Amino acid sequence: MEKEEILEKSRTENRNRDIYEQEVLKQANAVAVIVMIVLAVIFFAVQIFTGGGENWGIWALVFSVNMTTFWVKYIKIHRRHELVMAIVYTALVLTASGYHIHFLIASASIS
Repeated sequence: MEKEEILEKSRTENRNRDIYEQEVLKQANAVAVIVMIVLAVIFFAVQIFTGGGENWGIWALVFSVNMTTFWVKYIKIHRRHELVMAIVYTALVLTASGYHIHFLIASASIS
């Protein structure tokens, strides 16, 4: 392959997207997920220690971000690791959602 062919192939693959901008966006998303997890831990702990019970809905939301990320990555690049992680996070979202809905129904005062 000649230099021009390699450059043309690279341009086609990147579709004129700025690689640096993509890397910054990737890092920003990683930091955002970490901040979300830290806040979820704080809110979960405060709710438990103040007698408010457990809010599994927070964890369903936290896990749903990673679940969605891994499903999109798997659909786009078809790697086994992404599929496994997507399935794991889907199970976590379903479990946390189930607990949250169960506790809401159990604690509701339906007359």
